[in-house]
Amino acid sequence: MGLIDFAMKINIKATNLEIGEKFKKEIEKKINSLEKFAKKTFGKKYWDGFFGKGRPRAEAFVEIAKMSGHHRKGPVFYAECQIKFPGKSLRAEAQKESLELALKEVKEELKRKIKKFKGKLTAKYERGARKAKRKLLLSKLAQKKGGKRDLQEGI
Repeated sequence: MGLIDFAMKINIKATNLEIGEKFKKEIEKKINSLEKFAKKTFGKKYWDGFFGKGRPRAEAFVEIAKMSGHHRKGPVFYAECQIKFPGKSLRAEAQKESLELALKEVKEELKRKIKKFKGKLTAKYERGARKAKRKLLLSKLAQKKGGKRDLQEGI
């Protein structure tokens, strides 16, 4: 059956500048490209029964802005994105000379954070599996008792 459909709602806010439909579509395209990483991290088991009543599984809040009217050089444009997953929220921001560069940097940072979070989840699962395996391999006499290991180790 595979993974279930991953729906991400994207809210876009523009400050001190006007954006057209074409640029809104570009923003949505960049943010939606992060879905493939989130699908791998937050799979089917994670979504079962968590949200109900037609609410989105993930929500992205994107804010783009022109810093102020008097800036002519340097990082003039600002982009920020916060993605809320069930139980986890990831945020990135960037200031660049062009809006496209700022959005690209935000996307790359969020991609890196999603991958890092996935690594943490995987490591936690593997650590628990190793602990369970060690416990199964040790005999009853060799297991910890009262915080100290018995001297009689007979595996």
